[in-house]
Amino acid sequence: MLAITTIVLLVISNIFMTFAWYGHLKNLNSKPLFLVIIISWGIAFFEYCFQVPGNRIGFTYFTLPQLKIIQEVITLLVFMGFAIFYMEVKPSLNFLWASFCLIGAVFFIFKEGVNQ
Repeated sequence: MLAITTIVLLVISNIFMTFAWYGHLKNLNSKPLFLVIIISWGIAFFEYCFQVPGNRIGFTYFTLPQLKIIQEVITLLVFMGFAIFYMEVKPSLNFLWASFCLIGAVFFIFKEGVNQ
């Protein structure tokens, strides 16, 4: 249950962070940069509300390197969905190759199991 809770919290946090980092590129291009920064900080606040507890809970079950790789996999998956469905970027082979690299990272980081 700790693993699932961690992953769900990190997915939610990553959705917020992806919009904080990249969402303004679609909708706020004509707005002043300072305003966009403030809006992005506001969105990032909610990212931290999920990321901090997600990592704290996850650290009781996963090792620190495992938490980092989990976050990177989540980041890529969320970003791919965001890029394709929200920003309307056409998928490319680079998405596939990056995914294979992360699958390799997951294999090696979990090769010895988890903390428990």
